[in-house]
Amino acid sequence: MKKTIEPLKILVVLGFVSTFFSCNSDTKEKEDTTVAKADTTTSVQTKVEPVFTPFDIVEINHSVKDYTKWKAAFDADSAARKASGLEFIVIGRGMDKPNSLSIAFEASDVQKAKTFVADPRLKEIMEKNGVISKPGINYYHVIRFNPDSKEKQWVLITHKVKDFDTWLKVFDNEGTVSRAGKGLIDVVLARGIDDPNIVQIVFDINDLAKAKARINDPALKKLMTDAGVIGAPKIEFYTTAD
Repeated sequence: MKKTIEPLKILVVLGFVSTFFSCNSDTKEKEDTTVAKADTTTSVQTKVEPVFTPFDIVEINHSVKDYTKWKAAFDADSAARKASGLEFIVIGRGMDKPNSLSIAFEASDVQKAKTFVADPRLKEIMEKNGVISKPGINYYHVIRFNPDSKEKQWVLITHKVKDFDTWLKVFDNEGTVSRAGKGLIDVVLARGIDDPNIVQIVFDINDLAKAKARINDPALKKLMTDAGVIGAPKIEFYTTAD
């Protein structure tokens, strides 16, 4: 009987061990799958926001006789601009004066940009292609930028302040949400390169009537005075050129 019983015991034990490890293996695989799914879910949900890097711009303002003629010459000179480190951003046409232009470029090297702008060649090209006003040329360091700007209408506000940090606190206390409720969407905040107390702000306009009402509001004038704005700000309304 012993010879018969012992092999049976061995078979039972082996069967139990096999079943035990098989169950453990299945459990481990399920755990691994669960962890893998969790890791996948985490990686999908995690979104890394791009880090904003401040950049420099050159802004040129002038009036032209004929926009179409001027634009053709402007496009033809793009290679020379790129060679000087200038990358085209936007052309704004005055809302009330469509031949009054504001052109912005990103500048990879401000000194190279200044050399390009000061070259007599550029003056000749401008005169030949119908520029009828003395160009206004300004250099700014952009410290805030909203890449989601999409409106065709915008307003450019430029003014000088006594102290930038003091002005910025007042500006931030007003807040982007408050301005958006008045038709003004923050797009650009920049400081003058040659004079850092010159501040330029660009707002997209999603409601022109509200935006103009806010800009003409005496409460805004008081807010600017409290923030240390010196003199009257320069305010220009533009439409993005096609």
